[in-house]
Amino acid sequence: MDHYDSQQTNDYMQPEEDWDRDLLLDPAWEKQQRKTFTAWCNSHLRKAGTQIENIEEDFRDGLKLMLLLEVISGERLAKPERGKMRVHKISNVNKALDFIASKGVKLVSIGAEEIVDGNVKMTLGMIWTIILRFAIQDISVEETSAKEGLLLWCQRKTAPYKNVNIQNFHISWKDGLGFCALIHRHRPELIDYGKLRKDDPLTNLNTAFDVAEKYLDIPKMLDAEDIVGTARPDEKAIMTYVSSFYHAFSGAQKAETAANRICKVLAVNQENERLMEDYEKLASDLLEWIRRTIPWLENRLPENTMHAMQQKLEDFRDYRRLHKPPKVQEKCQLEINFNTLQTKLRLSNRPAFTPSEGRMVSDINNAWGCLEQAEKGYEEWLLNEIRRLERLDHLAEKFRQKASIHEAWTDGKEAMLRHKDYETATLSEIKALLKKHEAFESDLAAHQDRVEQIAAIAQELNELDYYDSPSVNARCQRICDQWDNLGALTQKRREALERTEKLLETIDQLYLEYAKRAAPFNNWMEGAMEDLQDTFIVHTIEEIQGLTTAHEQFKATLPDADKERLAILGIHNEVSKIVQTYHVNMAGTNPYTTITPQEINGKWDHVRQLVPRRDQALMEEHARQQHNERLRKQFAAQANVIGPWIQTKMEEIGRISIEMHGTLEDQLSHLRQYEKSIVNYKPKIDQLEGDHQLIQEALIFDNKHTNYTMEHIRVGWEQLLTTIARTINEVENQILTRDAKGISQEQMNEFRASFNHFDRDHSGTLGPEEFKACLISLGYDIGNDPQKKTGMMDTDDFRACLISMGYNMGEAEFARIMSIVDPNRLGVVTFQAFIDFMSRETADTDTADQVMASFKILAGDKDLGDVLGAQLSGCGGPYSVPPDTVLLILPVAGAG
Repeated sequence: MDHYDSQQTNDYMQPEEDWDRDLLLDPAWEKQQRKTFTAWCNSHLRKAGTQIENIEEDFRDGLKLMLLLEVISGERLAKPERGKMRVHKISNVNKALDFIASKGVKLVSIGAEEIVDGNVKMTLGMIWTIILRFAIQDISVEETSAKEGLLLWCQRKTAPYKNVNIQNFHISWKDGLGFCALIHRHRPELIDYGKLRKDDPLTNLNTAFDVAEKYLDIPKMLDAEDIVGTARPDEKAIMTYVSSFYHAFSGAQKAETAANRICKVLAVNQENERLMEDYEKLASDLLEWIRRTIPWLENRLPENTMHAMQQKLEDFRDYRRLHKPPKVQEKCQLEINFNTLQTKLRLSNRPAFTPSEGRMVSDINNAWGCLEQAEKGYEEWLLNEIRRLERLDHLAEKFRQKASIHEAWTDGKEAMLRHKDYETATLSEIKALLKKHEAFESDLAAHQDRVEQIAAIAQELNELDYYDSPSVNARCQRICDQWDNLGALTQKRREALERTEKLLETIDQLYLEYAKRAAPFNNWMEGAMEDLQDTFIVHTIEEIQGLTTAHEQFKATLPDADKERLAILGIHNEVSKIVQTYHVNMAGTNPYTTITPQEINGKWDHVRQLVPRRDQALMEEHARQQHNERLRKQFAAQANVIGPWIQTKMEEIGRISIEMHGTLEDQLSHLRQYEKSIVNYKPKIDQLEGDHQLIQEALIFDNKHTNYTMEHIRVGWEQLLTTIARTINEVENQILTRDAKGISQEQMNEFRASFNHFDRDHSGTLGPEEFKACLISLGYDIGNDPQKKTGMMDTDDFRACLISMGYNMGEAEFARIMSIVDPNRLGVVTFQAFIDFMSRETADTDTADQVMASFKILAGDKDLGDVLGAQLSGCGGPYSVPPDTVLLILPVAGAG
């Protein structure tokens, strides 16, 4: 244990009962030990008329400790010190400890200081040591003592009881049946064991403890709850409690033992007589068997065959397996009987048994020793002979196996080494053959050990005088001669393979060099042939000149290309020279390329033929491009004149349509003369069309000498003709409108002047702001009405206007009117369309005034009516001029 050891000199205390300090760390166990040890001490101290209450406090002065030892030992201890000082207490405790030590108990790490200081663990350990020495040590049951004796006593006493199985001093006692069984076994009248139940441990424990305290004078050392409530009750507490039961019942046990001893004495005397007779007979038979067996074991005549020696070994094994074991048993039984007899005689206070002369146990042992020695020598001899024969047979068999394996391996190897397969092999095949040969050499080197082993085995068989040594030697010699021959052939083949490899590597390098140079040269020739035969398409003289320059540069590279061709052919010729010089049997063509010298020469000749053809084609194309250039310049010269002329005429027509000097009839006459001069320009356009036709036939698609194309000229010419015709038509319409509406020339000029003034971009139209400014300049007072005034009405406004004038129409009638004023179905009605429609519907001034007023209101233009009124007043008073005359203003404004 950690702090002290209670090992006694007579080993009454076993190792598992050592005081374990760690167990005391369990509060439940410490509580049980306190209670149990305190009760045990009080059961003895009460004989002296005293007791203890606190085990670690009441023993501190050593007085009650010395008193306890005197009571349990029946001896007087030294006189105690009566002083109260610490030194007196230590002295008393030391006297108690010295007394314990004098009883053969070795105390380790237990000092008087710990006891005086009230160290509970040391105090409990000391009390447990006392309990072991004075309460448990003397327990002896069937040659067992102390703990084992007590445990065996409990097992024997409780064996007849069901549900009781005592295996230890902790959990075997938790159900209380063990305590009850001990009491019932010795005092059956105290407990009705049949009524106890295993599942009611508290009742069982309390019954046993109460009965023991009341009838057996055994104090209650534990509470039933302490045992049941602990997973593993404290072993020392249980042992202490159980030992009290043992001592309580020891008196009855001693009386029973005395009666049994009387019966045993009579039986022992009869048994002793029988054992003496058996010993004499067994000793005589055993000695006779030993005398016969020893000569057989001393026979060392060897056998010549393994079978005979194995038979001897089998006989010896039968002896060891069948004959000797019974004799060993007899000898053992003889010694057991002799020792048992002597023990019984000694226990019976009878004189010792003395066998007949020569039959003493020592005599039998001596004879048996001689037998063992002869047996050992015989066994060693048999084993050595068998090993020798086994060694010979094993060596011979090993020699045959290794020789057979070696001969099987060498079979065909000489033919393989003499084979000249390398003469027709490629470089890759030669390298593979070399790798294979290297592997063979490695294999050959590995078999060197086998050959050496074969020779060594043959030598060993000769040294051991093997009967068939001549045949072994002959076979070994053949193997060695063949091995030397294989070595020579291997070296010769390696040299041939390496020589062939060097030649083929040289050829392979040449082949590779040939392929590296032939491939790009071949590609160059193929590209050259492709370029020389390529159909070129050019459109300018510069392009054909570029092609010609490139072709001249290509021709300049031909001499260097020819040198490269000759160098490539030289590489091929060098390969042919090596083949012829060293008689190399080439198995195939160049593995790196399929291009042959014949192909190179053929393509080179083709290139040389294509060069002059390319020269001729470039010359012809150059002449054609020169002709096309002349056509471009001829077309450009005319187009650069006609194009600006058309643009100038377009601008002049625009100015004429805006300025309009003179009367409308004068303007019309001037425009028609202008139209005639334009038509007279048509022959030049036709001539340009002819030049364009020539360009198209020559497939000319661009012309850097002019920005004008024939399409531009055509479109410009058509626009010019259209513009002059439209302008003439507009003047004619103005004349018709003037005549129909009665507008004077001065009014027309005034309207035109106002319109042209506000037409800033000279586009012939006015924007909304320009139109508003124009109306204001004519005298209209147009305010800044936030409502947008567009000069036109949408569909709903127009319909409302018609209704305000008294039109009563349905959906069909309204649809008819809309088809007149909005033929394009734009969803709006211009003022011009509105006035044109109304001029056809009504011709009197009142209707016109109503129309203008309605238009003013519905168009959202408050000042429009005032403007129209002012204009009418200026023409001769209100409504003196027809409303259609006023409406001439609106088309001008509507153009904006």
